[in-house]
Amino acid sequence: MQNFEFYNPTRIIFGENTIPKLADQIPADARVLILFGGASAERNGTLPAVREALDGRFTREFGGIEANPTFETLMKAVELIRNEKLNFLLAVGGGSVIDGTKFVAAAVDFEGDPWSILTTHGANVKAAMPLGTVLTLPATGSEMNSFSVITRQATREKLAFGSPHVFPRFSVLDPTRTYSLPVRQIANGVVDSFVHIMEQYLTYPADGLAQDRFAEGLLLSLIEIGLKVVSEPENYTLRANFMWIATLALNGIIGVGMPQDWSTHSIGHELTARYDIDHARTLAIVLPSMLRVRKEAKRGKLLQYAARVWNLHNGTEDERIEAAIVRTEKFFESLEIPTRLSAYEIGKDGIDPLLAQLEAHGMTALGEQSEVTLDVSRRVLQLSL
Repeated sequence: MQNFEFYNPTRIIFGENTIPKLADQIPADARVLILFGGASAERNGTLPAVREALDGRFTREFGGIEANPTFETLMKAVELIRNEKLNFLLAVGGGSVIDGTKFVAAAVDFEGDPWSILTTHGANVKAAMPLGTVLTLPATGSEMNSFSVITRQATREKLAFGSPHVFPRFSVLDPTRTYSLPVRQIANGVVDSFVHIMEQYLTYPADGLAQDRFAEGLLLSLIEIGLKVVSEPENYTLRANFMWIATLALNGIIGVGMPQDWSTHSIGHELTARYDIDHARTLAIVLPSMLRVRKEAKRGKLLQYAARVWNLHNGTEDERIEAAIVRTEKFFESLEIPTRLSAYEIGKDGIDPLLAQLEAHGMTALGEQSEVTLDVSRRVLQLSL
């Protein structure tokens, strides 16, 4: 196991009817900007509940943050904050709203071009506004980590940044706030969480006994409840477990001291930027092919995954590995999420532009051992057709 430092200051406030506790978390004299996405936060009662919790406080609202939050939209929020002299941010929504709020927090007092926060992956962030979240869509784990992914609409770039300055101070997780979500979004959330775990777990053996068992437990739990979460929208037990699993998938705990991959995410981001495919759905396309192409580098962990997660013990090593990958594909497809580019009418002619994007963004040595070159990415995409 590698040396590590682990830090996560986010307070989690979990359970039904917890939005009123916002009043205890935000200073009484704060000038608050509430950020959200579309009209669903209003329709499902979450925004009204937030307003009620903050009744009597100075608040302003900023809506319209996209499913892939754009630099252009978020800079309008930055301008509003500066003009109104606001000093606390509250994200009400899923990972996109929270990611966008993190960027806004870092950009408000940033000296220089705010886009460089993304091009340096957050290395130049020295401070950020305080922020909290009310989570409405489990998927990204953004409610309990320091990472964000932002799209620049003008150039169709999608880049990530991270900084300890953008950890949420707190996050309110009320599973009942997920009841009205569309089936597509819940299915996406299950796959997104699954691949978050896989990118930290399925690399090479590193003697992290607790981390491996924790990751396997989360994967098994998602497999157990995935279809039920989609089909039983008002089952509190299922939604509560799903919400917490999605948070644990990317709050840092399962990845400490372990090699991590993230090449599937890097290629997936380019698919979203170019073709506007839902983030989770790009991951479902890329991951199985990535595992096949990199079978030798990942052999030890693939065999462990086959045995411990899918209970596959018979056959040759290669047969068990392939069977585990097929089971993974079938799990995604059972959620009505395709695992092929052809499902989105993307053929061979779509590969070169994606590789050009990867090269332009310096994504030429990805993976846990920096061996996912452009040639490897090409093979992965070709196998995903």
